[in-house]
Parts: sequence; structure tokens; C-alpha cells
Amino acid sequence: MTDEFTTDIYYDDDANVSEIEDKTVAVLGYGSQGHAHALNLDDSGVDVVVGLQKSSSSRETAQDEGLEIATPANAAAAADIVMMLVPDTIQPSVYEAVADEMDAGDTLMFAHGFNIHYGQIEPSEDVDVTMIAPKSPGHLVRRNYEKGEGTPGLLAVYQDTTGEAQDEALAYAKAIGCTRAGVIETTFEEEVETDLFGEQAVLCGGVTEMVKAGFETLVDAGYSPEMAYFECLNELKLIVDLMYEGGNMEMWNSVSDTAEYGGLTRGEEVIDREGMEDILEGVQTGEFAREWINENQANRPAYKQYRAAEQDHQIEEVGARLRDLFAWGEDE
Repeated sequence: MTDEFTTDIYYDDDANVSEIEDKTVAVLGYGSQGHAHALNLDDSGVDVVVGLQKSSSSRETAQDEGLEIATPANAAAAADIVMMLVPDTIQPSVYEAVADEMDAGDTLMFAHGFNIHYGQIEPSEDVDVTMIAPKSPGHLVRRNYEKGEGTPGLLAVYQDTTGEAQDEALAYAKAIGCTRAGVIETTFEEEVETDLFGEQAVLCGGVTEMVKAGFETLVDAGYSPEMAYFECLNELKLIVDLMYEGGNMEMWNSVSDTAEYGGLTRGEEVIDREGMEDILEGVQTGEFAREWINENQANRPAYKQYRAAEQDHQIEEVGARLRDLFAWGEDE
């Protein structure tokens, strides 16, 4: 563990897989995260059972990979740790199906705190409630583990009835490879609110809207869609890779002086700080959570409209056509 930062960061030496070697982990769900957690735990010598409905299309895949399969309720009944890795929108109903199968002293674990923080799941007071959240898509969690490398993750303890919740969570983090890279201690509240804000304002919403706005500005001014695509979308990966590798300064040091000066003097003009603050407030007050919950209860009418509009945007057609023309498209 290091104390050089404002929060604690844990590594392999801070965790011991023996904390869960005599326990059974039920991994509920076998999607992107579920398959990675289950396979990494299994490879680390942890007893794993995958909880899937009998109608799930993932049952055959999990069985082919040598994992034990059971219904969510039966998996929870056999387990000491129940890891919720089904989508946020169905977690409450899944929890209702497994809650009575959990014993006092068991652990309910999450990789995202949405349903705990916004009160959609109210766990029993006699179980531990923790979070281990790899900060990466599941296929990279698995790939990094197989390569002997790690994926950074988050650790949070919401409810510690046994007095062993943190040690157990760190053992889980080590078993899936996260402590190889480092696990940052946080809270359910902080993880949820920063995650939702980051997705909406920067990583997903902000970036895609900025790319589309740049593309539309150039096309509307008479420039070719192909040039607009390359300048506003294709080259974005090159810039982000540099930032990922060494921060903003690595990127500034790698681009031309002209690009650096233009970016430093003009970038703020396209950023709406007040809009970002409004987005954060909507996350903090639960406004977004209520909206999303209501949207799902109504069978996602707005979501479907937004998604269709995104699919129909000109940048999608231009990008698909260009990616097919270049050799690197064959490797994507």
C-alpha cells in the first residue's frame, strides 16, 4: 500500500488470495466482466459457480470453458460471495431472486455501485457489501491476466458486518489480477458519481458530441466528409494513446508547436463548464438515476430514438466506408 496519494492504493503484497481459497464465489452474469472474473478466479484456484438463467445464451459458452453453471438462486445458495455482474437495469430483480439464499456473514459484491447508491437494492444488514471494479472492459481484464499483467481497479466497502470485508475484497481483487496494477480505495458514492459524470461529460457523451460537432462544422463549410472524418475522428485515437501513455504533456510534447499553440489557446472555447456542472449536479441529486430507471420501466423509448439517430449520422456511413478501404481496417 502507498500513502503518497490522497487515497490508499493496494498491490499484490497487500492482498492474500488465501482469504477466499476456502470460499465459493457465485459470479452472476457471463458478459464482458462476468466471463473475465469467473475465468480469472478459476485460474487463481478459487471455487467458482456461474449464475445464469436456464434460458441464458451464455450457459453453453461458460460450460465449454469448464465452469460450473447454476441458476442465480442456486449459485447464491452455494456461495459465500455473490458478485453481481449482470447489467445495472436488471440487478434489482436478480437480487430479489437470490437474497433469501444468502446467509449471514456472506458477501454481496458489485463492480459498479449504481443500485446501492441510488437505493434500488437494499441489502440485508447481516451481509458484507463490497465493490471490486476493474477500470477496463472485461476482455482486457482477462487478456491482461493471461499475460501475467494486471488491470487497475477500485475497492469500496459499503457494509462490513464481519470485520473482514476489506481483506476479502482485496483477495478477490488479487485473484482477478487487479492488485498487479493497483487497486484504489474509494466509496460507493464516489465511484458511482465520478463514473456517471465521466461517461456523460467526457468519455462517452462529451467525446462523441465533440467529434460529431467538429465533423458537421467542416462538412457544412464545404469540406469533404472524408477529410472531416479523418481530422475529427480517426486521428483522435493517436492523440488519446499519447495522453494515456504519459498524460497531457506527453501529447503536447509529441504534436507540432502549431498544434500545441492552437490547442492551448482555442480548446477552452468548445468546453461548456456550466454544462458540465449541471451534469454533475444531475448525477449527485439522483436526477439522472431516476430518469434512467423510468426510461427502462417505459421500455426505453427515448434511448431507442437516440440510438437510431446516432446510427443514422453521416459520420457512421463515411467511417464505415473509409475503414473498409484501408489495410488497418482488416485488423480492427
